[in-house]
Amino acid sequence: MIESGKILVTAAAGFIDAALSKRLLDEGNPVIGVDNLNDYYDVSLKEARLRQLMGYENFRFARLDIARHDEISRLFAAEKPDRVVNLAAQAGVRYSLSNPHVYIDANLVGFLNIPEGCGHWNVAHLAYASSSSVYGANTCLPFSTRHHVDHPISLYAATKKSNELMAHCYSHESRPSDRYRYGERTCRGAATGAVPSADFDRNTYSRNQPGNGETHLTP
Repeated sequence: MIESGKILVTAAAGFIDAALSKRLLDEGNPVIGVDNLNDYYDVSLKEARLRQLMGYENFRFARLDIARHDEISRLFAAEKPDRVVNLAAQAGVRYSLSNPHVYIDANLVGFLNIPEGCGHWNVAHLAYASSSSVYGANTCLPFSTRHHVDHPISLYAATKKSNELMAHCYSHESRPSDRYRYGERTCRGAATGAVPSADFDRNTYSRNQPGNGETHLTP
């Protein structure tokens, strides 16, 4: 659950990201959407989603790359969000094999800039997307947060696992975060045709973990 307040959503023009932004706006939250509008996915679809979001008075959009420290720092300073949802990442397992540097920039450098901004501007909480790809060659289905994720088999998976480790480190500096792992269904870049049960695992990095720590599944 994302509490109320001004919320910064990265990759706001994405499929999941735009739907989340709309939900937050419908609930009355001011939303600052960020996206670099790269062409890995259809840009026209991203623009169509943004047009819908721009219809809300309490939505503002900033086109920028979270890997650019100066740009994202200026945004934090100007907007001072209460909470951040970081869904931005370079997606795709296969694409990472031929374009590795893009993943380092977007998924490591870009990710780093988010908790750094949160800490500097006293953001109350960060939620971020990991991926079911961190389970690597694990054949035990459905996936569970109790399964080991120490053997990624793609650079993409390695960067997402790195995000989890980075967030864990920041949690010891009183910068709590929620991690969400979810899997691709049949879409471009998926290493497998489908992921059973659209796994959606949640684990909280904070001093006090809510609930019992069980995996949460969405239909």
